[in-house]
Amino acid sequence: MNARAARPALALAGLIAAALASSGCTTLREWVHNGFKVGPNYGQPPVQTAADWIDARDPRVHKQTEDLSQWWAVFNDPALDSLICFASQQNLPLREAAFRVLQARAQLGIDVGELFPQTQDFSGSVARTARSGAAAGAGVNAPRSFGQFTLGFNLVWELDVWGRFRRLIESDWAVLDASVEDYDAVLVTLLGDVATSYTQMRTTEQRIAYAKQNVAIQEETLRIVDARFRAGTGNQLDVDQARSTLDQTRAAIPELEIALRQSTNRLCTLLGVPPEDLRTKLGEGPIPTAPTDVAAGLPADLLRRRPDVRQAERQAAAQSARIGVAEAELYPHFTLDGNLGLSSAGINTLFSQRAMNGSIGGSFTWNILNYGRLRNNVRLQDARFQELIAAYQQSVLTASEEVENGLIQFLKAQERAKLQASSVDAAERAVRIALAQYRAGTVDLTRVTLLQQTLVQQQDTLAQARGEIVTGLIQVYRALGGGWEIRVNGCGPTPRQTPKPEKKVILV
Repeated sequence: MNARAARPALALAGLIAAALASSGCTTLREWVHNGFKVGPNYGQPPVQTAADWIDARDPRVHKQTEDLSQWWAVFNDPALDSLICFASQQNLPLREAAFRVLQARAQLGIDVGELFPQTQDFSGSVARTARSGAAAGAGVNAPRSFGQFTLGFNLVWELDVWGRFRRLIESDWAVLDASVEDYDAVLVTLLGDVATSYTQMRTTEQRIAYAKQNVAIQEETLRIVDARFRAGTGNQLDVDQARSTLDQTRAAIPELEIALRQSTNRLCTLLGVPPEDLRTKLGEGPIPTAPTDVAAGLPADLLRRRPDVRQAERQAAAQSARIGVAEAELYPHFTLDGNLGLSSAGINTLFSQRAMNGSIGGSFTWNILNYGRLRNNVRLQDARFQELIAAYQQSVLTASEEVENGLIQFLKAQERAKLQASSVDAAERAVRIALAQYRAGTVDLTRVTLLQQTLVQQQDTLAQARGEIVTGLIQVYRALGGGWEIRVNGCGPTPRQTPKPEKKVILV
């Protein structure tokens, strides 16, 4: 390269060095180290996690990592499996999240195109012009009218000297990753909600069954009291007291049926179908049975397990790249432009060599006297980045809190259910003994009705306690981020699942 040819390159290098020196943001060394891009290179922010769970010493909590891709299989409930599979395919908020992924992918494709010439257009025109022969300067021999045919190709290419477009693509990739994590987070929440609503439905069914059992017992008590009254060995007070107790128990059933209908309506919404009586399709079933232990891993596992945590981290990464996009506006923009065309007065000579014309050149523009707007935009993007770092760190804390809440509910609900079951056994025996003693005339009816009311409360509490065991375990699995793998693996049976064909439920 001779000295004359080297002058433009040296001038460009000098201008780049001067721009970097005057910006006060990215140094020349940093610009080269970052791959000829201004702005910071992203690094995953630090987070605080506990060394172990609070209940790690409980023998029911295991530290090993378990496959949670189909955690609902531990309940061995084909109806629940069917609901999970159907919801993962039909839920509407999940579809919304899927379309957000497509939007992010399309935006990435748009911005990748900015790396290439931003303007590339082909144009053409044809015109017929008639001039005045009486106008000043009109020649005698000049034609009064003439045609003009043109074809041309124009190109404008802003060079990505500062990495503005590459930082934008870097941000778009992180946004695309975040949108996928958002989809997975919606999926995890959906599966947990389906399992919880299903458990609530089965729990309410059991509470209704207990209430109806007690209605039958209290109806028999009323018949005994009424018979004694008619025989002259009882009194009207006992009849009214027995009837009041019976009606009170009966009155609880409609309230429970309201809760049952609300549970099934909620399930329909999660399934993406209009409300209907799902119980006709699901059939009868007990409260799901949960295992007594759970593999919770370690708190640090949440960083890779939880889609919402990964989403928060990717959002911070996307914002980090936007700092570089904003900083690039502080520097001059270098542009290459050119055009190649054909122009002729006649169509027959339009494609001749004489009709060719064109130009090529370069230019730069540099925003100056911007009154601090560009620098403040850099500060704005950096502040948003710091905000998203805090949000990411908060998401880890929230995830840990949710796991801890699920674990304590799961563990303590087991203890509660065990004690409550013992209490129900004792209450049932007490009711039988009291009724026998009432028939023998050794106790009054007040003692019997109090024991029957206690039995109603104890059985209702037992059903709720058994449901809390299941919902607690569901909360643990959801908080651990399990289930999003169904997007990749589908919802078929796993080795630990034992299907029961005679109870298989298919939703259509």
